[in-house]
Amino acid sequence: MTAFRVVMAAAILVGVSACAAAEGPQDAASGGRYAAGSFVAEAKLKTPTGADAGTARIRQKDGGLEVTVSAMGISPGPHGVHVHTTGKCEAPDFASAGGHWNPTSHQHGMQNPAGPHAGDLPNLMAGADGKGSLTFMLPGGTFEGLLDEDGSAFVVHAGADDLKTDPSGNSGGRIACGVFSAL
Repeated sequence: MTAFRVVMAAAILVGVSACAAAEGPQDAASGGRYAAGSFVAEAKLKTPTGADAGTARIRQKDGGLEVTVSAMGISPGPHGVHVHTTGKCEAPDFASAGGHWNPTSHQHGMQNPAGPHAGDLPNLMAGADGKGSLTFMLPGGTFEGLLDEDGSAFVVHAGADDLKTDPSGNSGGRIACGVFSAL
């Protein structure tokens, strides 16, 4: 009977470990929830008409959050791209996404002496085929701020971000938006 109990206890421990691993990547720096290097959030970008416009993914890396954007179906040239504070993307103007993610109350832009917002990224350059990609580190960011109760969104703007003018870099209207959700 004792051998049977040992085997059962081992089976239960293996089962519990497998369940914990299935919950997703984990690490101590994020409260045990997200492993460094693993993508843990994704926003599927859509235009105001609902057409696919690409994806934005975020993963925890040492020192911050890495954002990887892959856009399609947008006009050629530079586009301001930002993480926005509210996880809503209601057409036609995506104003429901709110302002830029800014938990530290800075001004907009990497070239602004009082900036940047935590959600400010460099411009995304789209080619003649309407496709563009960008990978950028948001220093010091954590997922808890992005996947909070009201969520967050990723927005592609119509024009280039001047990287200094508060509150949005004069980057124009919002042409694509996606709500971040945990993977």
